[in-house]
Amino acid sequence: MPEKVLIFGKDTCPYTTAAREDFAKKGYVVQYLNVKQDAAAMEQMLKYSKGRKDVPVIVDGPKVTIGFGGS
Repeated sequence: MPEKVLIFGKDTCPYTTAAREDFAKKGYVVQYLNVKQDAAAMEQMLKYSKGRKDVPVIVDGPKVTIGFGGS
C-alpha cells in the first residue's frame, strides 16, 4: 500500500505544484486540498501549520512541513 501525503496549497503556487509532482513521482498517493477554493481545507491547514498561512503545508503521517524546497 503506497503512503499517503496530504498537501494543502493553491493552484497558482509553484512550490505547491512542485511538491505535488515530487511526492507523486516518489510513489505517494497525494491528496491535494486547494485552500483558496475550500474554506474548510484552510481551517484544517491552519491547525496543522499552527496558524501560518504559508503554502504548501505537507502532512506526511505525523510529520508536518511548511513550504517545499525540492528533494
